[in-house]
Amino acid sequence: MTDEALTLDDEILARARIHAREVVDEHDLELDLGALEWDVSARARRRAGLCRWDADREVATIVLARRAYERYEWPEFAAVVRHELVHALEFQRFGESGHGERFCTLAARLEAPRRCRSFANPRYVLRCRGDDCDWRATRHRASQPVRAPDRYRCGDCGGALEVEHADSGRIWTAASGYGGAKAALGEDW
Repeated sequence: MTDEALTLDDEILARARIHAREVVDEHDLELDLGALEWDVSARARRRAGLCRWDADREVATIVLARRAYERYEWPEFAAVVRHELVHALEFQRFGESGHGERFCTLAARLEAPRRCRSFANPRYVLRCRGDDCDWRATRHRASQPVRAPDRYRCGDCGGALEVEHADSGRIWTAASGYGGAKAALGEDW
C-alpha cells in the first residue's frame, strides 16, 4: 500500500468519524461510538459502505469504500456514513439490522438514503430475450447467470436470457459464448 493510499484512507476515516460525532450530537442518538469501529475497503466495487456486527464483542464495524469516496461529492458520501450509522444503531439496540420500516424511520430522521447509489459501472448487463419483456439486470462480477445464461430464465416472463459485456458490447446466450467473448477480449476482459 502506498503512502498516498494510507493518507486517503486516514482522511476518509477522520471525516467519517467527525461526521458521526456531529450526527450523534445533533440528533441525540443513543449510539455508543466507543463500540463502533471503522475501516476502508480498497476492493469494494458496488457498495459504498456496509456495517458488520460482531455479536460476541458487541461491536459494529462500518466499512467505507475508497472508490465511493473518490467518486462522490462529500454530501453524498456523508449520507452513506449516516446510512451505516443507522445500521450500527440498530445492531447495538436490537442485535440485527435491515432496510425495513424501523430502518426507514430513523434514516429519514437522519436524512440518510434507504439505498446508496452505485458508484461503479457494471461489467455485465443481463436482458430478457422475450419480445414483450423489458426485464434487465446489471452485474459487476461474472456470476452463474453471466457465465451460463442458457441455464436461467427471466423472472418476469420466463424467457431466455442474453448477456452483454458492457465495455465491448459483445453479447452471448450460452456458456460457450461467455468463454468465446472472454478469449476474444483477452486483456480487455
